[in-house]
Amino acid sequence: MRDDDALIMRRVQAGDTEQFGVLIRRYRRALLRLAHSRLGDPEWAEDVVQEAFMAAFAGRASYDPSFSFRTWLWTILINLCKRHWKRRATRPAQQAWSELVRADERCSSEPATETTGLTCVLQAERIERVRELLAELPEEQADALRLRFFGELTFPEIAAALNCCLNTAKSRVRYGLEKIAHTLRREEEIP
Repeated sequence: MRDDDALIMRRVQAGDTEQFGVLIRRYRRALLRLAHSRLGDPEWAEDVVQEAFMAAFAGRASYDPSFSFRTWLWTILINLCKRHWKRRATRPAQQAWSELVRADERCSSEPATETTGLTCVLQAERIERVRELLAELPEEQADALRLRFFGELTFPEIAAALNCCLNTAKSRVRYGLEKIAHTLRREEEIP
């Protein structure tokens, strides 16, 4: 936990709202990584992260500085991702098309060479495989892994964000990693 997060939030609560920008700059990239991993779409991730910051700012009066701001913010993000994921299920064809268009734009924005094309394809395949592996896990395990590796949260912070005990947070990460490792080992055995 960063002690100065609580101090910044106290200033924001006291009316120095511009200080909230420090927290946005500090956490935006990590939140984007988790949201993109959870939702699979960079535009949706951007929207959800923006919503998370707006919700945190709107709820600034209810924030208790004796608790971790980071955990509070991640909890907001996870809940918004869950809500957006439910909405997303109603538009799968539109989602698939927009992902295809964005992938094409990313790859075509670089000068066309055999190496950049191959790199772009391999990177897209790796990202997609990580999403697939996380999607195969129970939601609690996938979210714990996202918080641990994309959000770089500690186990106590994961427990607080997911509203579970410390040992449960640790076991969700461990079991999720074990399932992914088992799947990858099985895939390597297939001729």
